[in-house]
Amino acid sequence: TVGGVPGEWIQADGASSDAAVLYLHGGGYVAGSVDSHRNLLGHLAQAMGCRVFAADYRLAPEHPFPAAVDDAVAAYRAMVADGLDPSRIAVAGDSAGGGLTVAMLLALRDEGDPLPAAAMPISAWIDLDGTGESMVTRADADPMVTPGSLSIIGGLYLGEAASTNPLASPINGEMNGLPPMLIQVGDAEVLLDDSVRMAERVNDAGGSARLEVWPEMVHVWHASAGFVPEADEAIAQLAEFVSTHW
Repeated sequence: TVGGVPGEWIQADGASSDAAVLYLHGGGYVAGSVDSHRNLLGHLAQAMGCRVFAADYRLAPEHPFPAAVDDAVAAYRAMVADGLDPSRIAVAGDSAGGGLTVAMLLALRDEGDPLPAAAMPISAWIDLDGTGESMVTRADADPMVTPGSLSIIGGLYLGEAASTNPLASPINGEMNGLPPMLIQVGDAEVLLDDSVRMAERVNDAGGSARLEVWPEMVHVWHASAGFVPEADEAIAQLAEFVSTHW
């Protein structure tokens, strides 16, 4: 456990001990775990050359919003308290974990915590109201996610909370003062516009967000690392990005 949050430390041989990635898995806030993401996490740890803490944050509906945000914040604060310099920490997450990555940054910023060196939202779910145009334009192209399923699991996660809360739907938050981001998303995703709009908002607020839209890629194609060349290439890009900010 890190900060009271269960999870798993993952590292490859020769990993640096003075740097780490906090990883927040996807699964719509209702599913997913270290086990479901082990292949992605192993390849990511190897490419990054550092330790990765994969947090098994609490899931809805038993633990609705803001339990996941609270756990992400607690894990990050504990990593800092345990001696890791924030300038040597990066945070990443996919799908709901990508949205949770941004929500955690907003919470830390608003509470005056030192922020990590970089963030990497992957196929991020940023807008629980589903207002992006790609929810319609990519509906027939996306084999992984449907607007209807997002609406159902979004309701389970929110519980009694408002979908407009920036810590639930970070697209509604102020994007100033956030660390540099590399945002990766597939062109065949209904969530494409979540990433596009977030990158625009971060850059408009004076931050730095590099958006990569990968042609023909589906939701969190990184999970196929070791089998699909584009997954390996995307993870290599993440590692290169982090190396420039540590």
